[in-house]
Amino acid sequence: MKLKKQVTVCGGAIFCVAVFSLYLMLDRVQHDPARRQSAGNFPRSQISVLQNRIEQLEQLLEENHQIISHIKDSVLELTDTGAISPSGHLPFRSANGSWVLPFDGRPTFLSVKPLDCQFALGRRSQTDLQMLDVYSLLNFDNVDGGVWKQGFEITYEPNEWDDEPLQVFVVPHSHNDPGWIKTFDKYYNDQTQHIFNNMVVKLAEDPRRKFIWSEISFFAKWWESADEHKQAAMRKLILSGQLEMVTGGWVMTDEANAHYFAMIDQLIEGHQWLEKNLGVIPRSGWAVDPFGHSATMPYLLKRANISSMLIQRVHYSIKKHFAATRSLEFMWRQAWDIESGTDMFCHMMPFYSYDVPHTCGPDPKICCQFDFKRLPGSRVNCPWKVPPRAITDANVAERAGVLLDQYRKKSKLFRSKVLLVPLGDDFRYDKALEWDQQYFNYQKLFDYMNSRPEMHVKAQFATLTDYFSAVYKAKGVAPGTRPPDYPVLSGDFFAYADREDHYWSGYYTSRPFYKNLDRVLESHLRGAEILYSLAVAHARRAGLEGRYPVSDYSLLTDARRNIGLFQHHDAITGTAKENVVIDYGNRLLRSLVGLKRVIINAAHFLVIKNKDIYRFYQTEPFLETDDRRTTQDSLPQRTLIELESTPRYLVLFNPVEQERLCVVTMLVNSARVRVLTEDGQTLPVQLSAQWVSAVEMSGEVYQASFMARLPALGLAVFHLYDSADSPMTLRSDTLLRIPGRGQSIRGLDPLPVRSQTVDAQPLYIQSQSLSLGFSGTTGLLESIRRKDDPQEVRVQIQFLTYGTRPSKDKSGAYLFLPDGNAKPYSQREAPIVRVVEGPLFAEVVAHYQHFQQTVRIHNVPGIDGLSLDITTMVDIRDQNNKELAMRLVTDIQSGDTFYTDLNGFQIQPRRYFQKLPLQANFYPMPTMAYIQDSQYRLTLHTAQALGVSSLASGQLEVILDRRLMQDDNRGLGQGLKDNKRTANRFRLLLERRSNSGKLIMPLLCISQPIFVFVPVCLSLIMSFSPHACSLLAPMPESPTS
Repeated sequence: MKLKKQVTVCGGAIFCVAVFSLYLMLDRVQHDPARRQSAGNFPRSQISVLQNRIEQLEQLLEENHQIISHIKDSVLELTDTGAISPSGHLPFRSANGSWVLPFDGRPTFLSVKPLDCQFALGRRSQTDLQMLDVYSLLNFDNVDGGVWKQGFEITYEPNEWDDEPLQVFVVPHSHNDPGWIKTFDKYYNDQTQHIFNNMVVKLAEDPRRKFIWSEISFFAKWWESADEHKQAAMRKLILSGQLEMVTGGWVMTDEANAHYFAMIDQLIEGHQWLEKNLGVIPRSGWAVDPFGHSATMPYLLKRANISSMLIQRVHYSIKKHFAATRSLEFMWRQAWDIESGTDMFCHMMPFYSYDVPHTCGPDPKICCQFDFKRLPGSRVNCPWKVPPRAITDANVAERAGVLLDQYRKKSKLFRSKVLLVPLGDDFRYDKALEWDQQYFNYQKLFDYMNSRPEMHVKAQFATLTDYFSAVYKAKGVAPGTRPPDYPVLSGDFFAYADREDHYWSGYYTSRPFYKNLDRVLESHLRGAEILYSLAVAHARRAGLEGRYPVSDYSLLTDARRNIGLFQHHDAITGTAKENVVIDYGNRLLRSLVGLKRVIINAAHFLVIKNKDIYRFYQTEPFLETDDRRTTQDSLPQRTLIELESTPRYLVLFNPVEQERLCVVTMLVNSARVRVLTEDGQTLPVQLSAQWVSAVEMSGEVYQASFMARLPALGLAVFHLYDSADSPMTLRSDTLLRIPGRGQSIRGLDPLPVRSQTVDAQPLYIQSQSLSLGFSGTTGLLESIRRKDDPQEVRVQIQFLTYGTRPSKDKSGAYLFLPDGNAKPYSQREAPIVRVVEGPLFAEVVAHYQHFQQTVRIHNVPGIDGLSLDITTMVDIRDQNNKELAMRLVTDIQSGDTFYTDLNGFQIQPRRYFQKLPLQANFYPMPTMAYIQDSQYRLTLHTAQALGVSSLASGQLEVILDRRLMQDDNRGLGQGLKDNKRTANRFRLLLERRSNSGKLIMPLLCISQPIFVFVPVCLSLIMSFSPHACSLLAPMPESPTS
């Protein structure tokens, strides 16, 4: 048997994931889970039972009675006629055009308490600073501020510190990217290991020396190879407080594209490593390099018992405004928190960068003179042409005075007389010489300042927590609590611009192939963890722990660490060099293979009824997944199930705690497919063609789809046969619209194909819940009508392209610098359009030169039947300096407001600002975005992080891929030219609202509660194809769940 995993992360702190065996749906159960009657047999004695179920469903969902009657009539007609075609396949439409598939009347829905909806619609947090309001207030005019180019002149009175001396905390640090220009391993070998080796020696030379470190991935690698003497020396430095571990994550995570599941997972991995090996719990957060900051991060840090945090990359105009109002330190509160339970003390660095020239004060020309690594003779110099001077007795007074002036000016931007001065940069302190240069020279300056009472300053080396503790003490509050005069802020800090109109909104989409692969691996990880835990628990209970491969846990650890590594702010962002991206990809693929092995081993053990006969064979797996990737940059390939007259067994796993209804699609070698449940019920099967090209169908491979109801946290087994007697095999109908004349497509028995030339006549597909209209010429979506709503809503999909600026700065991996508004995508010939209609699903496929879009609807109850499954296969490898966008154009009167998620965790309102350039109005979309008015909400769920905007009322626009031929001068030194053929997957959901703006159906709150976590389910379902549902292999005689 073969497995294809599909995973989803559901709920606030619960990660319910679909793994290897089923196509998950958002729906959950709130009904009697008793077994159904045979799906193919509806005796008249049970019609009344079915009618009662339909009436209950009507009351619950306020569904249209006419549609329910239509479905009932279809079931009656099937019972009465039982018509079978000569080929043995039941046609999926009756003579009057109605569906004949007998659907189960028990829909599955996620039960949400009414109070949750009321909370979501209730009042928001009360804060002093709301970032949307700040954006509305600012002019973003970028006036030259003098020596502080993006700021203003800072003055002070010399006697301001007479009563309370200035406390200066200089915090040495080294920012180490776990992959960027070099791979993780090469960085470690070339530089990072030397930082640690020097650290254990140089910090021990003087107890006044301090240092901070954040990337546990590097630290763990060093620890594993260090001898006992070095480990003991490092442990002593940590216990004495000279070395502090800040944040404690496996990496310094990206905050735009990362999903909260992975953000938490890498944080746990780092914290568990620290606790196990050093007994350390981090107290302060340090994020100097992520390209913008999410409100999710302070929430997660707060829950990890971190009391204070620091951020750096914030729009320069916001920094200027916060500096002018002395709001650079604030309590960061979640938007839904009406009290203060989520408040996190946050320090925002005021200047351009975290390097030494931009941390001692407002004048980088002066601050650079105090970066003693740049002393004459060094390979690094000061761009301002004034080099540092070593501190001597002869110049210490003058040098201390100059430096103190910068310290005082910087301190004027804050509300306490405690000052933080980071001292470091990328991969600093890798040479013993730099340790001496920085520590010796600064200590001379500190000794001089501290020995002169008239200077009213106390300067010292410090850790980050030393600084925060001093602030709390000066303000008379406990750590992590709000000082009396400090502001409270809600919102986030996207999009980031470091200068001019250079907005870092391109990386929201850069390298989408790997953004998708990341979600696939996250899904597999969660599913593997669930199955492994279940299997080990069963093995222990059965006394078979010695036989079960508990060593598989190491594969879980390896996967967690590789997923964690990929959350680094130059990995999932798509902003590393090409060889580094390949290294990341190989790590992800290796872990994906390992997780499949964990899943296979666990499922093997669990499906065997008699555990005593269990044997583990490492070289000959009992089960096999039904998809595989041959290389790190290849799309998954599905495996053909070869049916015979003897049964093949299909094992499906439901990793969530509710019973599930899902559509399972397999590739089979026979058109005579029969599917039975464990108790012998024959299930209806939709037979569809497998297309090898836009106009050619396979004569040897077919798609077989059926609807399966799966037990909560359980494995279900289905029987598959090649059977000449398969009355429940329902063939689909296919129409091809082909440009030009003279082409005819011949279908293959038993799947006929109708063909016609392209014309303007619209195309329609329908289900029991939806009716979709498509353009007859483009094959793209034009309208949606819910069957419970008489109003047809315009929802038009358009494709467009952006170029880049013709001169000066251009778009690159980080920056989005378009050459103006998007232009409509065009090609010479009209696309080939394929329409497939069947009892379980209907779809329209439009084939273009650079993309292929499939829009599918499922004829099933619940959210899955109300949403559109959209897959867009993109290939722009022959384009230069082009970005492909998908735009949704609707009649929804959304104005200038739209909504995006933050890390799949919460929803953030956005506003289109005409005063900002186009690229400033794009935001990260890790899992979803929506627009709404008083009547409708349209939500786009995504399987991969992408950039999104709403550039006009009623529109949503997503950047699908970017191919850029040049660097954008942010250090990468490359363009984006390694594009892959990429499958972008979405779910589109149209919901009806009442005139008052409140939800009129329980379904709306069930599927899309505002500011809570349910939308994550739909978005992460997209991580896998609906075909990824199964384990395939010959089963033992008595397989069980």
